[in-house]
Amino acid sequence: MNNTFSDKKTDKKWRIVYTRSNWEKKAEELLKRSGVTSYCPIVKSRRKWADRNKIIEIPLFSSYLFVSVDHTDQERVIQTSGVIGYVKDFGKMAELSNLEIERIKKLVDTYDDLECINLSAFKIGDKVSVDDGILFDLKGEILEVRGKQVVLLMAGISCGLIAKVKVGLNSQLITHQTN
Repeated sequence: MNNTFSDKKTDKKWRIVYTRSNWEKKAEELLKRSGVTSYCPIVKSRRKWADRNKIIEIPLFSSYLFVSVDHTDQERVIQTSGVIGYVKDFGKMAELSNLEIERIKKLVDTYDDLECINLSAFKIGDKVSVDDGILFDLKGEILEVRGKQVVLLMAGISCGLIAKVKVGLNSQLITHQTN
């Protein structure tokens, strides 16, 4: 006998939601209480005040959360306090694979002091300094940006250098040079 109703398991996908500023942890808690699987990567960061240093826990991605939802959960996510909406890519909800979520979790578990950097902050002509590795403290100029790599002109050693920017790691390879 054929059953007209499908008992097919629902396919949940990891989506990215945008939250109100400083509401990432609170929105995650509210989502979990409502039965939605959510993930807010939390990292430890050292903050310096005039009288002391303190290690605090902050979201790795400011104003973003990851939720694992199917079509029945999507409305519940939007109705959660602190959630503004889904992040979209060319008009469709942005989606992450389980592998990408696992990579983020592994980075958070492996490294003590992660931070998210915006590669669009690096522009051709910017003066930068190498912050890690064998060329530590050399100064250069960005000639080209190729995805997660930058081509640097290292005037001090008369050569060009292709540097892979370690996205998300506190010990970035390069930072902007202050004049």
